[in-house]
Amino acid sequence: MPDSVLSVGKCGAGSTSRAGMRGILLGEFAVARLLLLSLSPIASDPRVMRQYGALKDEHEVHVLGFGERPPGVLHFTSVEQTRADRKGVLRNALRLAFRRYDAYYWQHPQIRALEKSAAQVPAGFDMVLANDVMALPMALRLAGNAPVWLDAHEYAPREFEDLWAWRTLLGPFFDATCRDALPRVARMSTVCTGIAREYERCYGVPVSVMPNCPEPERLPVRPTHAERIRLIHHGAAIASRKIEVMIDLMDHLDDRFSLDLMLMEQDPAYLATLKQRAARHSRIRFIPPVPMRDIAAHTNGYDIGLFLLPPTNFNYLHALPNKFFEFMQARLAIAIGPSPEMQALVTELGCGVVSGSFEAADLAAHLSRLTPQDIDAMKRASDSASQRFNAAATRQWLRDEVRGLLADRACLVH
Repeated sequence: MPDSVLSVGKCGAGSTSRAGMRGILLGEFAVARLLLLSLSPIASDPRVMRQYGALKDEHEVHVLGFGERPPGVLHFTSVEQTRADRKGVLRNALRLAFRRYDAYYWQHPQIRALEKSAAQVPAGFDMVLANDVMALPMALRLAGNAPVWLDAHEYAPREFEDLWAWRTLLGPFFDATCRDALPRVARMSTVCTGIAREYERCYGVPVSVMPNCPEPERLPVRPTHAERIRLIHHGAAIASRKIEVMIDLMDHLDDRFSLDLMLMEQDPAYLATLKQRAARHSRIRFIPPVPMRDIAAHTNGYDIGLFLLPPTNFNYLHALPNKFFEFMQARLAIAIGPSPEMQALVTELGCGVVSGSFEAADLAAHLSRLTPQDIDAMKRASDSASQRFNAAATRQWLRDEVRGLLADRACLVH
């Protein structure tokens, strides 16, 4: 990557594009107009907010998405989070069933709301950064001749392949969308190697990996007490994640171990089921969630971060989530099943234990063999890893890559 977005050496001696002249006038590099687009509540979407944080100081970034204006975001246009009524749901299902994908997409309530909001934003962007495949066709339309970067948070065609309706209707739609749209993106990124390889294998496009790393934290490595080993799991209460398996883990652990569950109430009925299942254990507590920025500090007093995720779909198989890196920032040992993305890092870094299966008893056997000294060594490994896997590193990478993309465009325009 060049030091400057529009270095003369990259474009050729003596060449200065319009954007390059703007960069010379403003200093080290050009201030581009970027559109950051996501069909999510922006303020509570950490990945999108990290993108904004990486780019806002160098460029004029306009954000389009659901919800209220996030704190610190200067240019924000809210998209109404609409839902189809029963007739609309039926129409959408029929469009998907009969492969009328253009009609499904452009008549989708969220896409229509996005189009309405986008009309309020002055056109003429130098780059569009779209989050997830559902936003991509609209991003390509809004970009005009400007490059589009797609950040695919998941592998869209198989995201919920454990559900019949997804396999039958939405999976084929996302596959068709990828085949049509991915060859037209200038850059593409995703959260982990397995998902990147699958996009490359199926659609022939190069994909970079930008992991879900949280902000760096300066926290102590706390010693483990031999008679009290505290486990923590945090995240959304989603039935397909089978959180009950982690509750059942406590059936196989002795009285040294306790488990706290810090769950967001995404599915109230499922959360109620989990609480009922855990009622037989005095060593399991449900604690209120805290803001994402506070998770590492709030959980620093625990010993082991727990995430046993049965691979019920492709994305769960290749999970490498925020919480995994938040465990590192909290200086915890990490206990997981054989999820390949997480397993590779735990094995490389020595920061935790990996069971041979996704069965509760299997992971419990590994945990039962740990001494306080073992856990403390894993905590120290997480401490070391936290210096490498954090948002500061991914921010700099994204900044450099966007500079390069804008420089390439300036050369072509000139």
